[in-house]
Amino acid sequence: MLWPTCSPPRGLEMQQIKQIEEGVRLRVQHEDDLWTIAQLVRPGCKVGMMGYRRDQSTGTQESGRSKSADRKPMWIVLDAEKSEFQPFTDNLRIHGIIAEAALDKGSHHTHAVCPRDEIEISWQGGISEIDRGLLSEALKDSGRGRVGIVVVESDEILLFEVAQHGMRDMSMFTLRGGGKREAKSSEVRTAFLRNTAKETALVFSSEMPLVICGPGLAREQFGLMLKEINQSYQILNLATSIGGRSAANEIMREGTADTMLGEFAMAKQVRLIEDAMTRMATNGHVAYGHQEILDAMEQGAIESLVVEAGLLRSDLRCKNLLWSEVAAEVITTGGEVVQASQEHDAGEQLMGLGGAVGLLRWAVE
Repeated sequence: MLWPTCSPPRGLEMQQIKQIEEGVRLRVQHEDDLWTIAQLVRPGCKVGMMGYRRDQSTGTQESGRSKSADRKPMWIVLDAEKSEFQPFTDNLRIHGIIAEAALDKGSHHTHAVCPRDEIEISWQGGISEIDRGLLSEALKDSGRGRVGIVVVESDEILLFEVAQHGMRDMSMFTLRGGGKREAKSSEVRTAFLRNTAKETALVFSSEMPLVICGPGLAREQFGLMLKEINQSYQILNLATSIGGRSAANEIMREGTADTMLGEFAMAKQVRLIEDAMTRMATNGHVAYGHQEILDAMEQGAIESLVVEAGLLRSDLRCKNLLWSEVAAEVITTGGEVVQASQEHDAGEQLMGLGGAVGLLRWAVE
């Protein structure tokens, strides 16, 4: 297992081993790949991978004494019923009924999918264009590694980890508190920065690129302290107009850290959603809400449709059309469809808008 605080080795991208009838066979390399597989697997598809079942015929001895049945490895194909995924972990579980296996056809089984596993996914009628697009993006982006963001103020430091489809809080260190105390002295603040730098070095491997940001000069002092601990750190030090979690969002929104974050799927999602929010505030070319999105789609006005990935695979509708049908029409008219995650602040904003927003080529009356 790869520890989530370490950047994955380059060149170990998720691989499409082969195309099979109505599906694909993949080799999972990283935890980030599991998010993609969780989107691809849904009721009605078949999922095959190596697993274990107990052979009940081996559970007795000639002496009459009982013993536990042997667990035998075998290729198991499930009729998938549901999947459970915990972001930023290697915990993806796919539940279903055994359709093909040497033992126990018709029984319930759970595939626990981890990095280094091979998995086959097939859909009746073959892979959809929506799934093909997500898989193509994942195959291209897999293995880029993760990036740490450190927001530094003189009395508070926040650590975040950015993956392809999400951002999570790692740690918070603070000097803030009430009462009269000597915490305002420069010596105490310097000690706070130095101690937090040591803690940060324990959280983030030196292989993980770091963006250090914040509204003041403490970030520069902190970056030097981190380099003193380990010269191997790749550090990009950037000023922001604000501190706290908002500083991390500003870094992704403004594109100032593109040298490290520019190709991340999440960074693109954040920029598009923030662009949509700006257009809303300034009467720009944007569509949100079912009727407005349908009107823009029918006129071929949608340049980019940002939609939560789960909506595209659900039975929920945009008025009279499935969201997958809306997305297909946007692609037909030359627009792009960006499948977004909820695992970051901008994704939560998107869900507040109903899960989808369209950036338009022109205003729709």
